[in-house]
Amino acid sequence: MHPILFRIGSLQLPTYGFLLALALLAGLYVAVRLGRREGLESSQLVDFSAWLIVMGLIGAKIYMILTGWSFYVAHPGEIFSLDTLEAGGGFYGGFIGATLFAIWYVKSKRLPLLKVFDAYAPAVAIGQCIGRVGCFAAGDDYGKAAHHSPLAVVFTNPYSHQMTGVPLGIPLYPVQLFESAATLIIFLALLWFYRHKKHDGQVFVMYLMLYAVARFFLEFYRGDPDRGFFFHGLLSTAQVVAIVAFITGVILMFILRGHPPAREAPGGTLVEANRARP
Repeated sequence: MHPILFRIGSLQLPTYGFLLALALLAGLYVAVRLGRREGLESSQLVDFSAWLIVMGLIGAKIYMILTGWSFYVAHPGEIFSLDTLEAGGGFYGGFIGATLFAIWYVKSKRLPLLKVFDAYAPAVAIGQCIGRVGCFAAGDDYGKAAHHSPLAVVFTNPYSHQMTGVPLGIPLYPVQLFESAATLIIFLALLWFYRHKKHDGQVFVMYLMLYAVARFFLEFYRGDPDRGFFFHGLLSTAQVVAIVAFITGVILMFILRGHPPAREAPGGTLVEANRARP
């Protein structure tokens, strides 16, 4: 593929880095736009988003180290190496880290927790959609061999192999693009559902469940070995987390039914019925 977007002398811009930055900007734009509908201040959302990115990156690194624990125990110096610093890490680790921080931050600032989570759910989905294209360009998170599939792609760039370990010259499932397409569909579904939600928090729960289902099945097409496995290789770590996430979503769905219904305010902002906001 094209791991380097362009070179000017000794300066080069990685395609993954460019698309990751674009994904973060797109996610921030969506979160701010939806946050305004919920009556949230744009400046506070930008500050909150910056912290979310930092905590998400930390969580992603921790997840990556835990899933590759046997390697890092044998090579402890790699934990603080440049390769680990440059690696993207695991999405679910970043998601868990950012979610835990978000709960603390929103509570400490006395923001409406469920409204904030609803505003950020579509933002995460569109960020994933763009970010996975970056993974594809770099050859990261590659798929299994697909010798007889018309959808197969072949990586030929030695730089990609050096940086991500993607096999060269072998037809592989473009699982990164599969996930990009899946998260785009989830993003569009969330935007539609956002206007029709009956309770605050339902958009976030819908994202949690939809992505869990998509990720569970996409994992069967992943070929990169450093994802951690359970039950003698039957399920990957991401699949186990996806099962937990889906069950959590089902539980939250029933809990939210007991909350006051969300309604459309005259100004177009969704507010909770029968509950005054300071």
